[in-house]
Amino acid sequence: MKTVPDFRRSAFLAGALLLMAMFLSACAVGPAHPPPPDTGFDVGTDYLIAPGDSVNIFVWRQPELSTTVPVRPDGRISTPLVEDVIASGKTPTELAREMEEVLATYIRDPVVTVTVTQFAGAFSQQVRVVGQAVNPQAVAYREGMTALDVIIAVGGLTDFAAGNRSTIVREVGGERRSFGVRLNDLVKRGDIGANVPMLPGDILIIPETRF
Repeated sequence: MKTVPDFRRSAFLAGALLLMAMFLSACAVGPAHPPPPDTGFDVGTDYLIAPGDSVNIFVWRQPELSTTVPVRPDGRISTPLVEDVIASGKTPTELAREMEEVLATYIRDPVVTVTVTQFAGAFSQQVRVVGQAVNPQAVAYREGMTALDVIIAVGGLTDFAAGNRSTIVREVGGERRSFGVRLNDLVKRGDIGANVPMLPGDILIIPETRF
């Protein structure tokens, strides 16, 4: 009985392994849809678009239809081929599916991705800061936001801020309640124990120092 030389056996095994690897790679390839544009900011899937937001409309393989537009005060947006569609009150996914339905009239099997690139948000999705902040304003809430994140977003406290007498006004069970927060200890003394979580709809009030 003849035996197969070692070098022939090795070549046979190498060829078989190569064919198997090519087969598995082909099976692993999915649809060639590109990933959605990176906004650098993670928005939850339940985020509702609001007037003042900016949204990026990405139409796969249709660069002439892809654009970034503001959400107008009336809650609508206009893009190439899609005029005056209501965006406010919808999630990015809901808006994308609606735009696909409209675009299907003009192009075959449109694939749309909607991402929010600048955030205003409805009041229920904002943290509003009033009083002695450098730039008091409404800040779009994001998951895991803390008092320190909010203070950084508004540029810090003014020289006249009574940070340790600050309060957070929050709706709990349909009632508005106030909670004290020690912003001076947090910002000026680095007391991380004074950092507290924020919730969408919170109002942070920073009073002025009493002389």
